[in-house]
Amino acid sequence: MTQREVTDNENTTWTCVQAYGGLSDDTAEKAAELTDDDNGKVTVVCTPSGGAQTVRLELDSNWQQKASDEELVQAITAAAK
Repeated sequence: MTQREVTDNENTTWTCVQAYGGLSDDTAEKAAELTDDDNGKVTVVCTPSGGAQTVRLELDSNWQQKASDEELVQAITAAAK
């Protein structure tokens, strides 16, 4: 699974990856299938470069292709509050 990096307005760089993305390809894909909910959402974990807290997001399963950097930053900001 691939990851995405976005930078917020406070110059914190966030690395976002779908939960279980660190597993081997076959295992990660199976785990991702199991974590898809009935609404087509998946858990995405975003880790900051600085002192902020890691956040967990529930995003559409196609977040890698469809979510803009701005949308990811907005979701991170909302979850961090």
